[in-house]
Amino acid sequence: MTTHDTASPMHHDHPETTGHDHPEIREIPAGGPEAGPYALTTGPDGALWLTLVRAGRIARLTPDGGFTAHELGATESGPTVITPGPDGALWFTRYRDHRIGRITTDGEITSFDLPTPECGPFGIVTGPDGALWFTEANAGRIGRITTDGEITEFPLPDGGFPSAITAGPDGALWFALNQANAIGRIGLDGTVALHPLPTDGAAPVGIAAGTDGALWFVEIGAGQVGRITTDGEITEFPLPDRTARPHAIVAGPAGGCWFTEWGSGRVGHVTPEGEVRVYDLPTPSAEPHGLTVGPDGALWVALEVGTVARVALRPSA
Repeated sequence: MTTHDTASPMHHDHPETTGHDHPEIREIPAGGPEAGPYALTTGPDGALWLTLVRAGRIARLTPDGGFTAHELGATESGPTVITPGPDGALWFTRYRDHRIGRITTDGEITSFDLPTPECGPFGIVTGPDGALWFTEANAGRIGRITTDGEITEFPLPDGGFPSAITAGPDGALWFALNQANAIGRIGLDGTVALHPLPTDGAAPVGIAAGTDGALWFVEIGAGQVGRITTDGEITEFPLPDRTARPHAIVAGPAGGCWFTEWGSGRVGHVTPEGEVRVYDLPTPSAEPHGLTVGPDGALWVALEVGTVARVALRPSA
């Protein structure tokens, strides 16, 4: 369900933060280990909204620690990635029961069945056209859903297990093809272009639009961060720990990108020039997955062990 990160994480001794002070990091309870916080985003109400993948719930977390969980009515629904919609609600994928979900900021929940059986929706983002775009990992398709529930699907060449998806600076959607070892682009008209990665077995998962006009992604199989321009030029930056299994990535508020290292229990930052710094999380084996910049300007990270980490960002980061 989490693409190529389903094996047990590998843990190794490693140096502390390389040459910089460690940012202040604290963890906040978020449903416990049985809930499995997976991804999170900042909502229009100034709170954080997160998926609890193991419990089949969507939760709301305020920066001061207030926590409310909303039942989806299906424990095995597998809510995975969540994003703000253009309609003031939050939209999310339900990987295990193959639906797209919607929750208002006051907790009203609806869901939409997808046309392709067992398609496994995973990543989701609001597109420049005011619709939600999502990946169908199992079916090898990109989907589009309007806010009134009209769904269109676009097949990809050779499937490729599309994972995360983001809106690019060029008016198109960009996505990671985890098993095709490529980054894809789809225009609003459904035209698809694929860009193979230089490293075999890179298995990209997370992708985000950077602050430098390029797309940044993480390679869970190769232990690297990648950058691709809108005309397809790719650069890869190896991480200090190549077994760290980076999972998700987001643009930072002061430049560069932040990413999670699922296999090593760390978060990292990469500058536009490719300089990498990594930071240990307080809880060993925390299993960090999704991350977002919160309403307070800090970095918030979903930890599948049952908490959310708040990373206080310095202006220099």
